[in-house]
Amino acid sequence: MDLIYGGGSIGLMGLVSQTVYEGGSHVLGNQISGHAVGDVLIVSDMHERKAEMARRADAFIALPGGYGTMEELLEVITWAQLGIHHKPVGLLNTDGYYDCLLGLLDKGVEEGFIKPSSRNILVSANTASELIQRMEDYIPLHDQVAPTSSWNTEEPRITDS
Repeated sequence: MDLIYGGGSIGLMGLVSQTVYEGGSHVLGNQISGHAVGDVLIVSDMHERKAEMARRADAFIALPGGYGTMEELLEVITWAQLGIHHKPVGLLNTDGYYDCLLGLLDKGVEEGFIKPSSRNILVSANTASELIQRMEDYIPLHDQVAPTSSWNTEEPRITDS
């Protein structure tokens, strides 16, 4: 499998990118500045970085991480809910790291803030092999909130009020 990632060369993603690269797969780091493993796509800001990663990726996987990881994870889940993409979104729940987040999502369903069908957007597993299998089997079952065509415009439309 190839890797498209945020472009950092340290920490967990640095280790993952180096391992994928050394294993002979293509690695593309999307970054604003700094050093990445493999090919580098320089972007102007975080919004462009996330948009490029989303456009180029076939799926999304979140590893244990901090605020940035959670923000990007929730954004791609929201994009799926809105119908911007229909790609699988996976969460590697190593050693139960994301148990509380998964519980929060389940609470959101229980309280009526998240539709049960939308809860199925996020696929999680405790091991990488199990997560990959679940993502390969993923079929979107949720109702998108907005028509996909409304997100495919090149330029925003400005109208007189």
